[in-house]
Amino acid sequence: MRAVESRGARQAPEFRVSGRISKPVHEVFEAVVDPKQLSGYFTTGGAKGRLETGATVTWDFHDFPGAFPVHVIEVVPDRKVVLHWGAADGTPDQGGAYDTTVTMTFEALEDGRTLVTIAETGWRDTQAARKAAFGNCEGWTGMLCALKVYIEHGINLREGFYK
Repeated sequence: MRAVESRGARQAPEFRVSGRISKPVHEVFEAVVDPKQLSGYFTTGGAKGRLETGATVTWDFHDFPGAFPVHVIEVVPDRKVVLHWGAADGTPDQGGAYDTTVTMTFEALEDGRTLVTIAETGWRDTQAARKAAFGNCEGWTGMLCALKVYIEHGINLREGFYK
């Protein structure tokens, strides 16, 4: 994660995490956009709705109970998913609720693996937003680890982890 200084003005935090999955790009992409598969390793409380351009789906997590609406902005099959979802920084007194943008890219590598990169931007420049961004950075890193083990070995790393 980084918070950039530019000409003396601090910018809001943003981050990018990446990982290589030892499966073809289409298989990895499907494991993210298909709610049944996503529920098998990431959304511990379940995912409802396939990630398709213009859809609003819900993701539920045992570690953060309550379904989150996820607005799907763009899906390019086997290449990219762009989402908006509520920033979890708890700062309604600083302008009310707002969304961040999550961009997932999928790159087929020459050796048959897939490079998955997840970036999240749009945070406010507040202490609460920085804390929430660090938390989400941790969450997306965990998602990539769980995706890798699930799709390569059929193991759900998050099962029993949060409850």
